[in-house]
Amino acid sequence: MSDQKSLLSKKDQVRELRETGYVIVPGLVPPDRCAALLEIARRQLKEAAAPIEFEADLKYPGAPDSKDAPGGHTARRLLDAYVRDPLFAEWATAPDVRTWMELYFGETPVLSRAHHNCVMTKHPAYGSLTGWHRDVRYWAFERDDLVSAWIALGSEKVENGALWFVPMSHKLPFTSERFDDAKFFRSDIPENEALIRTAVSPELKAGDVVFFHCNTLHSAGKNLSDQVKFSLVYTYHGASNAPLPGTRSAAKPEVDLL
Repeated sequence: MSDQKSLLSKKDQVRELRETGYVIVPGLVPPDRCAALLEIARRQLKEAAAPIEFEADLKYPGAPDSKDAPGGHTARRLLDAYVRDPLFAEWATAPDVRTWMELYFGETPVLSRAHHNCVMTKHPAYGSLTGWHRDVRYWAFERDDLVSAWIALGSEKVENGALWFVPMSHKLPFTSERFDDAKFFRSDIPENEALIRTAVSPELKAGDVVFFHCNTLHSAGKNLSDQVKFSLVYTYHGASNAPLPGTRSAAKPEVDLL
């Protein structure tokens, strides 16, 4: 009976994702597992274990101008999480995740190692804000139907740079003029501004997971706390939705969740 209730719960979650563009699953990662993942992330950040993307590499608002500037070696992402530690790989392909993604895609789910697949670190002072965007802007697949799983490894709220989402934005058609040259959603256009005002920022606890569609508009502010915020992020697609050959999306081997 408990398995049946769990399945129905997941079906409700998938329905919410399809309708709203994102859904929060509280406590999906057990406390002991979440603590272990956080400890690995903290250790690898302290060791500056490669591969790493730095805030200065992206130059988003609030980031250091260069690696020679104050805070220039502030990490933004610890890349390729799947191969960084066995526990990261284990969670990326965990039964709960596989079952969830199977329900959503209706076929074998596949983990992309080319997109997300990282530990997001948001630092006080030198951690930048992320403008409004759709993740699919730089992705190349046969269909724009991918889902990301964002795992909070600690508390996430507006004060430390939590995510913001525009509900149901994954269903909206936008012309290219509503995005800037870097494919960020322009906030200086009245119709965009009105849409952004509908955004919400769900508060997360350690172990909570947000599943969100690749076309859902989202952003993240700066970390105004005195602690680094850690999140583990993976992206999945259905087996029939292949990355386009020769693109960045096909640059790394993928992982079937069999």
